[in-house]
Amino acid sequence: MASRIYKLGLFFLFMIFTSHLNAQAKKPTLMIFPSDNWCIQRYFYTETKYQGNTIKSPDYKKAFQEDQEIGQVISKIGSLMIEKGYPLKDAENEMKNLERQGAIDQAISNGNGNNELNLSMLDRILTTSKSDVVIQVWWQINKKINGNKEAKFTLEAIDSYTNKRIAAATGIKEFSTIQSTPELLASSIENNIELFSNQIQDYFNNLLENGREVKLQIKVFKDWGKNLDTDFQNKTLNEIIEEWLQANTVKSKFNISSYTENLMILEEVKIPVLDNKNRGVDSRSFLRNLQNYLKEPPYSIPSKLISSGVGEATLILGDK
Repeated sequence: MASRIYKLGLFFLFMIFTSHLNAQAKKPTLMIFPSDNWCIQRYFYTETKYQGNTIKSPDYKKAFQEDQEIGQVISKIGSLMIEKGYPLKDAENEMKNLERQGAIDQAISNGNGNNELNLSMLDRILTTSKSDVVIQVWWQINKKINGNKEAKFTLEAIDSYTNKRIAAATGIKEFSTIQSTPELLASSIENNIELFSNQIQDYFNNLLENGREVKLQIKVFKDWGKNLDTDFQNKTLNEIIEEWLQANTVKSKFNISSYTENLMILEEVKIPVLDNKNRGVDSRSFLRNLQNYLKEPPYSIPSKLISSGVGEATLILGDK
């Protein structure tokens, strides 16, 4: 009898300990935006011409400035995710900070670095905020013949680094009460938020264990006089880079999709989500470690680092 009570006690202690660990689990940082479709339906977009085609891109600034509901809707959805323990960054404030600081525009135009190229507004915001997941929201409120309101919604969670959809929720609900649009949507979404949240967390847990996927490129300046086949202490430069990647990627996971003496394209590169100081790692910060490694003797290779968003970066060897 005493043995049974002892075992039950151990079981309950284990359950409490497991519950505590789950509560303390690292959660991804979220940022919520209106979906592309929502923006285009409401004419919050800009148009650009590319190879004879017209490309429509969401104009988030205009949407936040002119739409009376979007800020409230995002706030309501954000509060639901915060209740689930997720850290949340405010898209509108991040956009204002970006404009105020002019950090990326200055890096592009000052002639000193050209460190980011042709980034969309969303890419720029994600590059500075380092949000792990983007949640895009679409909604529509219709009036029924019986006088009730019908709220339709779609939530999509997108990996900021790969643009892959990692979670989705959609629903439709009829209401007879008089509520604002944000309140209607919050009521509709509440029934789906648990599964949606779990999908996001499961995906992020997998990233913590198996690494985050990014794309990297190694290039060579035309006038350098060396290339990736050049020997450095009885090893070619490409071998040195591959050995560094094997030592620094998660579970040595990366794929060389293309290789010449002047170009190495690396895809499915699994980098750590966090560094040893618990800071987020993106493609640029990961590749900067390689840059610093090659800068030191015996290699002493100067280089320039260029990022194309949080999930893609290029290191150009042979000059600064």
